[in-house]
Amino acid sequence: MTSTVSLTPCTQCDCRAECHLIVCGCFKYAQPNLDYFQSVTKDNASTKTDVTVPVLHVVQARLAYVAAEGELKQPFKDELPTRQAQLSTLQDTEEFDVLVVGGGATGSGCALDAVTRNLKTALVERNDFSSGTSSRSTKLIHGGVRYLQKAIMKLDYEQYMMVKEALHERSNLLDIAPHLSAPLPIMLPVYKWWQLPYYWAGIKMYDLVAGGQCLKSSYVLSKNKALELFPMLKKDKLVGAIVYYDGQHNDARMNLAIALTAARHGAAIANYTEVVHLLKKTDAGTGKEKVCGARCRDVITGNEFDVRAKCVINATGPFTDSLRKMDDGKNTNICQPSAGVHIVIPGYYSPDNMGLLDPATSDGRVIFFLPWEKMTIAGTTDTPTDITAHPIPREEDINFILNEVRNYLSPDVEVRRGDVLAAWSGIRPLVTDPNSKDTQSICRNHIVNVSDSGLVTIAGGKWTTYRSMAEETLDAAVAAHRLGGGPSKTVGLVLEGGQDWSPTLYIRLVQDYGLENEVAQHLAATYGGKAFDVAKMARVTGKRWPIVGNRLVSEFPYIESEVRYAVKEYACTAIDVIARRTRLGFLNVQAADEALPRIVDIMGKMLDWSDKKRTEELEAAKKFLYLEMGYRSRSEQLTGTTEITLDTQELCLIDRYTNRFHKFDKDSKGFITTVDVQRVLQNISVQIDENALHEILNEVDLNKNGQVELNEFLQLMSAVKKGQVSDSRLAILMKTAEESLDLRGPVTVDRSGGGV
Repeated sequence: MTSTVSLTPCTQCDCRAECHLIVCGCFKYAQPNLDYFQSVTKDNASTKTDVTVPVLHVVQARLAYVAAEGELKQPFKDELPTRQAQLSTLQDTEEFDVLVVGGGATGSGCALDAVTRNLKTALVERNDFSSGTSSRSTKLIHGGVRYLQKAIMKLDYEQYMMVKEALHERSNLLDIAPHLSAPLPIMLPVYKWWQLPYYWAGIKMYDLVAGGQCLKSSYVLSKNKALELFPMLKKDKLVGAIVYYDGQHNDARMNLAIALTAARHGAAIANYTEVVHLLKKTDAGTGKEKVCGARCRDVITGNEFDVRAKCVINATGPFTDSLRKMDDGKNTNICQPSAGVHIVIPGYYSPDNMGLLDPATSDGRVIFFLPWEKMTIAGTTDTPTDITAHPIPREEDINFILNEVRNYLSPDVEVRRGDVLAAWSGIRPLVTDPNSKDTQSICRNHIVNVSDSGLVTIAGGKWTTYRSMAEETLDAAVAAHRLGGGPSKTVGLVLEGGQDWSPTLYIRLVQDYGLENEVAQHLAATYGGKAFDVAKMARVTGKRWPIVGNRLVSEFPYIESEVRYAVKEYACTAIDVIARRTRLGFLNVQAADEALPRIVDIMGKMLDWSDKKRTEELEAAKKFLYLEMGYRSRSEQLTGTTEITLDTQELCLIDRYTNRFHKFDKDSKGFITTVDVQRVLQNISVQIDENALHEILNEVDLNKNGQVELNEFLQLMSAVKKGQVSDSRLAILMKTAEESLDLRGPVTVDRSGGGV
């Protein structure tokens, strides 16, 4: 909904923007008189200039932001307290108003909402912030096209209101974290003529529900225009396409920004702090037991301590029922977990700035195919699962996604299993509907429950609506426990890093610090205004360019100073760095594996780790990549069969591969080592670092005996031929070296991305 509003030049500051005097163009000054503003928009009084602008929601957000900035104080504006200082605050504070259990998006949102209401706030998380579902999403900020369709088809008003609320929150989230989020066009290809008006009507309804918060209007494309924008699409029977807009974000960094913003405003937050049991006391008035805090344990040191609070909020996502049963063992489960698997494939599978939606897969699920961090992310599945802190992506789910992707991409694009660079599974904490037959029909709405003992539980919901869920939860907590503190102030409240961000901030990073352009863009998009703090910690490279900023791995813009800065952001383990402070583990597990030794070395020096601790951290991170990020899948592709599985017509390839192997195995030992590879490379005047060679051979050394046998090499080449393993560095190295032995030309050994 829009309305014509009267504007005149601002006279209250030097922004000179045209606006009504109630609020200046830069929102430096504001008078929170919404009733007056509404009357002005309706009356449309005579003025110098008339323009059309979105009505109330924008003004509410901006005025809330201005009011919050004026009222709220940031005790830690310059430097965040250390984790140890936060733990001391948790132990030494006599009583908090609110204790939030759970450091995901919803829990962090509750902490931010509470502390900005001037409530004394604490938050504990047994793992790392965003270590669960909140870091394993589809990376979309969306209202839910799928839910709107169900709302219309089934005349479901509840789902309609959920979509409307989500679209409002989508707009707000894009405003408060501009560095971490942005609009993304998503294409819906149409292969039947009758579907074109049907889908167009649905998408236009999506725009209509968004109203003034619509990011950009959807539009229809002809077949030729669709192929021009998305050349990888399958051409046969394509009728046209519809493009609509949703938001995209860096989910783990967004979660962290919410938690750090809460900490800056004075909330005592601590990761790796688990609840052992709830504390209770007898209410003098009613004689009933009431929750009054929690017994907590520092997971890193093992120290236990009590945190007392007037109100305890359960925001533990899939583990909601575990805490509810700590409160009362007779409580029945209210959450039905569902597993969503995503895969990451190389960026060339999709355009740089255009996603794809498959609205009806072979089994009725929705698949997204989206560009993210210069890669392509595809997912998600939706299957019932058991609750676990370490979900593992299943091979059948990975193959299901690949098969659906093949249905929409041109036959010219070979979708190979070996191109999967990372894969992960996230557990959605869906609210159980007793009448539903499967998890796909469960509404993604949320519930807020206050138990007889006063435990406040927030369950269900979706990433996009974390803020409104937190507001509703705190409203219930304030009412149930008579906490005071006033209304929520989080609408329009800019998150960590967003205050000083601008689209051209990266240019200043390049000019002021001598960072590479790609690195500067990454820092600006990850840390916002805090990117300068990361740049200040970067060390000189010793090169002409870049002047500062040593990369952790050559293909990704992550630099060593980010590891140092991660410790300031409460990173305690190497997994925290590769999975959540950076997203390397989610983008390419092989690259993350290569970066681990340097990450552990830097963290070890900062946190004073012993040699034993460093070894443990390295092994734990490798296990995380192997199990939870899909690295195991690559090994299974090579070891799943013991026989060479080349087609009969291709058996001649075995002789070619065997001859290639023997060019390196000059002594006919039956295996090759780094010494053999170095000898061949020296003959063609190519040098490779010995450590890099060890890594290359280790990828193929299935029995881990330090050498690659002929059978292992043939299995590798068979897997490469079948597309199960993509672009093995050893396979490329040996092929290129073989061709160069006669030509004596340079050998290209740049890694191509690998595959899992």
